Amino acid sequence: MTRVLIAGLGNMGLSHALAHHRHPGAEIVGLANRSTVDLPEGLESYPRFATFEEGLGTKPDLVVVATYTDTHADYACTAMEAGAHVFVEKPLAVTVADAERVVETATRTGRKLVVGYILRHHPSWMRLIEEARALGGPYVFRLNLNQQSSGAEWETHKALMQTTSPIVDCGVHYVDVMCQITDSAPTRVHGLGLRLTDEIPEDMYNYGQFQVAFADGSVGWYEAGWGPMMSETAFFVKDIVSPNGSVSITEGDKGASSDIDGHTRVGGILVHTPAGDRTVELPDEPGHQELCDAEQAYMLRAIAEGIDLARHMSDAVQSLAICLAADESIRTGHPVSFEETAT
Repeated sequence: MTRVLIAGLGNMGLSHALAHHRHPGAEIVGLANRSTVDLPEGLESYPRFATFEEGLGTKPDLVVVATYTDTHADYACTAMEAGAHVFVEKPLAVTVADAERVVETATRTGRKLVVGYILRHHPSWMRLIEEARALGGPYVFRLNLNQQSSGAEWETHKALMQTTSPIVDCGVHYVDVMCQITDSAPTRVHGLGLRLTDEIPEDMYNYGQFQVAFADGSVGWYEAGWGPMMSETAFFVKDIVSPNGSVSITEGDKGASSDIDGHTRVGGILVHTPAGDRTVELPDEPGHQELCDAEQAYMLRAIAEGIDLARHMSDAVQSLAICLAADESIRTGHPVSFEETAT
């Protein structure tokens, strides 16, 4: 039985806690959160701690880090130094140097480290990557995720933007998809962004877009915006184009842009080639909680079976490095050659 501490009880932390609550191979030994939150049915009886350090005193085998990004690296490293394996939500860290520090700690201590790239556990997104790779590159990636957030969702986004921009927080998912398809190193990044509200720090922007070039000639575009001013039109674009055709996610029943289930919902995949079109129907997609269940089941298998996570960890650092280079480009107003990005 794997003893599990959950650190952070926001939307993702609660979902991961429910995953371990239901898993026969896991035993939750504590829930750590700085403030008191309402717990869903089934989680009320677990010990609760006001600080991460108090929770770590339970000596867990696995720590799930689902706190704000600026604590990810320190919490992950502290947990691994204490002997625990770690699942950490994306983004892995605030800087590339911190991300590399987390990976170095995992390698040195022999602890398993899994980063919360939820799309890696989604059968439909795995099929999208498979179909795109079958076409052959170089590729054009057109990906975005804009969210018209208000009320509690906008409050969450404003809290995130104290430290992390939308193109970093959400972008790492989709850049990871680009990297899995092209399997090529990035060469340069160019970003643009705009602060569309006075409700966030003066040095932060709530809308951003960037272009990334890869060594194999592939190019990618990603766009993300948060806030009540964002448009619901074309908020979810997922196209991959190659010389031999294209692969696109069809809209399906995505709901509003603030609907978390809609962010991973595919509905169907349209494969276009000069010879004709083909639709891959995907009627039984997992929901958000089922995907979190799959992530945590993989984490537990990685521990039990000794799965080699070296590529997983290096991919997590690379996708973060691309998004942070885009953030640097937005803030400086200049393109960033990838060789120049700080580590």
